[in-house]
Amino acid sequence: MKEVIYNSDLHFEHKLWKSELEFWNDELKSFKNRLAELVTRWTDKEVLAQLEHFQNEFLLHEGVIEDMEETIEEHEMSISAHSDANHESMDVAMVKNHLELREKMETQRQIYADLKKEFFKFLSKYM
Repeated sequence: MKEVIYNSDLHFEHKLWKSELEFWNDELKSFKNRLAELVTRWTDKEVLAQLEHFQNEFLLHEGVIEDMEETIEEHEMSISAHSDANHESMDVAMVKNHLELREKMETQRQIYADLKKEFFKFLSKYM
């Protein structure tokens, strides 16, 4: 027996991911504000190098978030077109695409969590 995956289920997961990505963007703005504060307090080259490292990481992560948002939107449009054609369940290729997107999201979640831990450790040392 095959499991049926409905468009509405995928749409719901997309909404969750979009909210999570939006939250990450907001957090990154706060983190960059912290960096700006620290730049004015420190002249030590090692600390400034670490600040630059985090600034670069945050910029990279913003790019990843933007890419993920675009990919989710593209997939959402595919689902919408599929729904418009009166297909309530997904075809194999679209489900495979969704599962790959879910895997990317899970990987990014771990990368972001690790970055936050590293940044908080840095803040507790230099704030």
